[in-house]
Amino acid sequence: MNTSAAASPTTQSPEMVQLKTRLKSIWMTGNYDVFSRYMEPDAQLFYRRIGVQPGQRFLDVGCGAGQLALVAARAGAQVTGCDISTNWLERARQRAALEHLDVRFEEGDAEALPYADGQFDVVATLIGAMFAPQPDLVAAELIRVCRPGGTIAMANWTAHGFVGQMFKLISKYIAPNGIPSPLLWGDEAVVRERLSSGSANLRCTLRFYQLEYPFPPETVVEFFREHYGPMTRAFACLEPEQQTKLKNELVALWANNNRAEGNGTLVDAEYLEVIAHRNESGTDISLGRFSKSKHANRRADSLADRIEEGAARLEEFAQRLTDAEWKTQVIERGKPGRTVGVIVHHVATVYPIEVELAQAIASGKAVTHVTWDVVNHLNGEHAIQKPNPSKSETLDLLRTNSAAAAATVRNFTDAELDRAAPFSLSHGAPVTAQFVIEDHALRHSWHHLASIRKTFGKTGFNPSSKLTQ
Repeated sequence: MNTSAAASPTTQSPEMVQLKTRLKSIWMTGNYDVFSRYMEPDAQLFYRRIGVQPGQRFLDVGCGAGQLALVAARAGAQVTGCDISTNWLERARQRAALEHLDVRFEEGDAEALPYADGQFDVVATLIGAMFAPQPDLVAAELIRVCRPGGTIAMANWTAHGFVGQMFKLISKYIAPNGIPSPLLWGDEAVVRERLSSGSANLRCTLRFYQLEYPFPPETVVEFFREHYGPMTRAFACLEPEQQTKLKNELVALWANNNRAEGNGTLVDAEYLEVIAHRNESGTDISLGRFSKSKHANRRADSLADRIEEGAARLEEFAQRLTDAEWKTQVIERGKPGRTVGVIVHHVATVYPIEVELAQAIASGKAVTHVTWDVVNHLNGEHAIQKPNPSKSETLDLLRTNSAAAAATVRNFTDAELDRAAPFSLSHGAPVTAQFVIEDHALRHSWHHLASIRKTFGKTGFNPSSKLTQ
């Protein structure tokens, strides 16, 4: 087996060995299994965007208790997960066994991965490898163990995002350890420099991770303090008075960024999504699903990505609902209206219509026949014809139609996105095709998801019933 020797214990300085021993101890503190359960919904969204095919060899670097690796295994990938925290690896093995999933979880350092050159089709790390102290070694290892043409994917917190601000606040009380800031992995220029040797078609996209909890900000801070190793250790290093000050500042930060309804917490935490491909020959490598656009239009790709994300978030939230909640009437215009199931089915059904309207505008044709009276009539007819849609069939339709809509949008050129024509749903004003996409195909799922959330007062993913698994 050809493995990296650059960061092996025999070549590390005594100071680096001590540092890495200390870091390992920190990450094994708290209860990362409990902590990471609340991050699983967006881990699923990240996995979808990577474009892993069933049967592909998938490596999750810094896998923790398995939040991403288990998602990949359920989707049919051949999964290996590695981490420095042996206690969370054992918990990940237990979870995989309970679900009868065939996953290998092994102790492994992101700076010296114990795998052969080109062993994996996809190498991914979700808020994991960014914390290793020697980033150049991490970059080299992620590339080395990926096969030529394979995918390398990262999700890294940004310095100016919510988590970056939280780390900055903590650093006021805890002196930095002298290693490069993990948040540099959230800087596109730095990432491009680190991955420039051996990768191609590198794509960086700023996204938001939704941190959702069914309890208020003050309880969220206590939750982090109890379960998130770095936060646990940070508080333990402080005197009681400083602990109180740090807690109060953290509670204020969470409260000021909280957009939840009711007594929960919902914060958008910015991260940099990195997707690249290993390229040893210098030739152009296919960009997977991103190459489907014949125009390679990044603006169109961004619109399509957001369409898919909105549909995925609606699907993920709907999956959590009980049968009774699926049949609950949603508050619309201040009073109970259509059921959740009818609304979700409605969103799924109209994607083709919304994209067709955008295509008409993109071709310069005025759209005058679609008025709000027509829309309301169609919505009413739909509710009559589909009064009790099944959840599984509805979510399948949502997934299929949103993917088809996104695929169509990817083929728009900049000129088509910017073309304008009169549009009856905008009072006859000339609007661009991009406006139609954003205001209808893209916004639709987010709009109804917000109404559904508000109806239930559901603001957080609560995995408490699954924590025994």
